[in-house]
Amino acid sequence: MAFTPRGPEASFFEVLDQHRASLLAALRRGGKEPAGSGMRLASSSEVLSSIEKIIQDIVTSLARNEAPAFTIDNRSSWENIKFEDSVGLHMVSHCTTRKIKSDSPKSVKNFALILKIFSMIYKLVQSNTYATKRDIYYTDSQLFGNQTVVDNIINDISCMLKVPRRSLHILSTSKGLIAGDLKYLEEDGTKVNCTRATAVAVPSNIQGIQNLVTDAKFLLIVEKDATFQRLLDDNFCNKMSPCIMVTGKGVPDLNTRLLVKKLWDTFHIPVFTLVDADPHGIEIMCIYKYGSMAMSFEAHNLTVPAIRWLGLLPSDIKRLNIPKCTLIPLTKRDQMKLDSILKRPYITCQPFWRKEMEIMADSKMKAEIQALTFLSSDYLSRVYLPNKLKFGGWI
Repeated sequence: MAFTPRGPEASFFEVLDQHRASLLAALRRGGKEPAGSGMRLASSSEVLSSIEKIIQDIVTSLARNEAPAFTIDNRSSWENIKFEDSVGLHMVSHCTTRKIKSDSPKSVKNFALILKIFSMIYKLVQSNTYATKRDIYYTDSQLFGNQTVVDNIINDISCMLKVPRRSLHILSTSKGLIAGDLKYLEEDGTKVNCTRATAVAVPSNIQGIQNLVTDAKFLLIVEKDATFQRLLDDNFCNKMSPCIMVTGKGVPDLNTRLLVKKLWDTFHIPVFTLVDADPHGIEIMCIYKYGSMAMSFEAHNLTVPAIRWLGLLPSDIKRLNIPKCTLIPLTKRDQMKLDSILKRPYITCQPFWRKEMEIMADSKMKAEIQALTFLSSDYLSRVYLPNKLKFGGWI
């Protein structure tokens, strides 16, 4: 078993253990997503065949004196997004599409860029080599213009071929960190021990890690790196041992989301989020729990609907008598973001979330986690989180 540093008495985890038992019961009742419902890793030959078929269609169009076009699922329309509590936001099976035409001045460049990236992917898969999105951008940065163009095209191709990005031999650069009671083996045989004093970078190949071992009672997702580092400095992982902490350093990258999903699928331990009491923090929590519109085509591999909101709750501001001088007025952009979230389909099944967001909207104020330092410098790690975890202060 994994090495477990000294933590709280066993009785501390009673409510957490009850919560885990209820999560497991929900899975047994059929709440677990059906096997094979997510994107599976396609073999190299399958990916190559799919690309060859697309290129053959282009050649056929040209032979008929027709302008070739790519047909891509419309990932930016809520009409194509379905919400299921057990999966989150995912694309409907028969969704509206858009055409990237080769004879349209508006889309001809995008058509050429997609064709170029298809060519690069084909070579990567054929030679069994890998590249990052950044590598692809720098092959011709002037042509692509910016990294976002490359990112969107790669997502479109992944959606078009119905395979995860890993099957395209394209890796994402990880920015996330992990710490706590976890050991695993990387694809190249490297042994990783996350129980050390410093955090470990989230690996770039989540599918390749194996032999995961933990005794953790819970997984805490921390929105911001600064908060994550402060908890490390306060020795939180040892004080609350056994546990695991992860941060995506703001909006999570693909690998951090894949890691959280893998930890949930492997261990089924309670997963909590610690985010700022502001619309941006709530948005980040929603991405981990229910996914995003942009990546809805890969929702089954990324979302963890069992995630709970641990803090910072807007209601905590009044309950803890956090001084008004530490609060920040909501901007117009904040209010628009909050209104947008309140209209999303998953909020209907989260009445307690809605209540918290209405408290924020009514007060017209937001708070960062750092506001807790007004109460004491280590209030977050010494009082706030232990009490929340011990007495079930999550929603």
